[in-house]
Amino acid sequence: MGLFGFGKKDEDAPAAPAGEVTLSDGSTYTVAKVVDCLGDSCPRPQLMTKKAIKDAASGDVIEVKVDNPSSMEAIPPLMDELDAAHLETIKADRCWEIYVQKD
Repeated sequence: MGLFGFGKKDEDAPAAPAGEVTLSDGSTYTVAKVVDCLGDSCPRPQLMTKKAIKDAASGDVIEVKVDNPSSMEAIPPLMDELDAAHLETIKADRCWEIYVQKD
């Protein structure tokens, strides 16, 4: 067990799909991973999104949950430099759900 009770996670195990999302244009995607950035402020959501995209396979859709308005605005423009595409940002009850897809 690591420092403060955080042990190394089993990163070799394949991740199960996190669900499906239907966007406003009617297209449906399987979400490969959810990045929970609720309560985090810049630059943590951007860094966590970068890591998730780096680790994703081509075509994977990632859902990023943020409740910080500046993070919600900063993540979509980041996609060009990460070889990914911003699909849509949806306003949920207490957060924004940002959907991105790795090229």
